Amino acid sequence: MRITMIGSGYVGLVSGACFSDFGHDVVCVDKDETKIAALEAGRMPIFEPGLEQLVATNVAAGRLRFTTDLAGAVAGADAVFIAVGTPSRRGDGHADLSYVFAATEEIADAMTGPAVVVTKSTVPVGTGDRVEAILRERSPDLDLAVVSNPEFLREGAAIGDFKRPDRIVIGTEDERAREVMRAVYRPLYLGESPLVFTGRRTSELIKYAANAFLATKITFINEIADLCEAVGADVQDVARGIGLDNRIGKKFLHAGPGYGGSCFPKDTLALLKTAEDYETPIQIVEAVVKVNDSRKRAMGRKVLHALGAPDADVRGKTVALLGLTFKPNTDDMRDAPSIAIATALGDAGVAVRGYDPEGIESAKEVMPDITYCRDAYEAATGADAVVIVTEWDAFRALDLTRLKQVMTAPVMVDLRNVYRRDIVEAAGFAYTAVGR
Repeated sequence: MRITMIGSGYVGLVSGACFSDFGHDVVCVDKDETKIAALEAGRMPIFEPGLEQLVATNVAAGRLRFTTDLAGAVAGADAVFIAVGTPSRRGDGHADLSYVFAATEEIADAMTGPAVVVTKSTVPVGTGDRVEAILRERSPDLDLAVVSNPEFLREGAAIGDFKRPDRIVIGTEDERAREVMRAVYRPLYLGESPLVFTGRRTSELIKYAANAFLATKITFINEIADLCEAVGADVQDVARGIGLDNRIGKKFLHAGPGYGGSCFPKDTLALLKTAEDYETPIQIVEAVVKVNDSRKRAMGRKVLHALGAPDADVRGKTVALLGLTFKPNTDDMRDAPSIAIATALGDAGVAVRGYDPEGIESAKEVMPDITYCRDAYEAATGADAVVIVTEWDAFRALDLTRLKQVMTAPVMVDLRNVYRRDIVEAAGFAYTAVGR
C-alpha cells in the first residue's frame, strides 16, 4: 500500500520506518528542510535504539523516502497519516491542535482521489470530527474517511512496541476505512496482534485514558515510597507484592523522581481540560498531576538533605547528576525530573555537573547553566554527592572504588533504586534511596 506520513518526528518517523519494513511504500513528510536533508543523509533527528539501521535498510530497498513536498506525497496515497506534534498549549494546558489542522488543510488541497486520513497524533476527543469537517469543506467531492489510530510507543522501545503491540486501536464507523486499515496492519494481524475497532471518539479517549492510568500507577507507587521511608518498609518489596496480583500487574510500579517525557505530562493535562470543557472533573487525575509536579521538586530537597541541609550550609557544594533524560534509551528532555532537581540545587547555591549517554545536546537547550561532562567519573570529580536520576545501563555497575576516589565526599543519592544499600555502604558511601 502507498502510505504518506505527515510529520517526521518521533511518532511519524518510527511509524513510517516500521510500515515500510512491513513492505508498504512509505513517504515521510516534514516542513523542516534541515531535518529532511539529515534523514536523506542517514542522520536521525532523535535517538531511538535500532531506528537508524531500520531507516537505512528500507531506504536502500526503495520502500521509504523523505520529502518536504506534501502535495506530491499525498496525491495517490491509500492512507495519509497525520503524525504532527500536539504539545500543551502555553498558558492553559489544552492540546495545541494548530499543527493538526494546518496539515489537514494541506491534505485536503492535495488529495486527488479516494483516501483514508488517519490521525496518529494524540488528540482530544472530537478532533477527528473537526478534521473531517475541514476535509469535506475544502474538498467536498472527494471520497474520504477519517480514522483515529492512536500510538502506544514507549521511547527507547518504540520499534518493538510497534511490531509487537498489545493491541491496535482503530476508530472508525466507515467499512471501507476498516478494510484499508486491516490492509495497513495485515502483517501484525497475521501475527495475532488484536485489532480493536471502535468509534472514532472512543479511540481518541482510549489513548488519554491509558496514559492517565499509567501516570496514576507511577504516582501511586511514589507516594507509597514516601510512606515506606517513614515507617521503615521497602517499596520494592511492596511493589513486587502488589504487582504479582494480575489485576494490578508489575509494570509502572517502580518508585522514582516522577514521570516526564512527551506523553504523560501533556496527555494528563489535555484529558483534564477536556473533562473541564464537558463539566465532568476527574479528581484522581488532577491529584496525579499535582503530586507529580511536587514530587520533582521534593527530589531536589532530598538531594539537599543528603548534603546536610538544613543543618549545614550547602552553598558552594557540587553535585553530579547521572542521567538527564526523562528515561533511558532516549535523548528526550521533555519534563525530565532532572530539570526540577537541577533548578532546586542551583537555587540553593549548589553547583551542578551532569552526564547523560545520549541526552547532553538536548539537555543544553533546557539546562544551559550546568557543567556537562564526558562520563560519569568526570561528572563525579570533586563532587560532594552523586545522584542517579535516570537508570541508564551505564550507571548500573559503576566502579564504586574509583567513584569514591574522585569525589570530595562519598555520598550517593539513588533516585531509581539501582543499587543495594549494603553494597554501596560497604564501599564507604552514605546512601540514600527512594522508599527504602
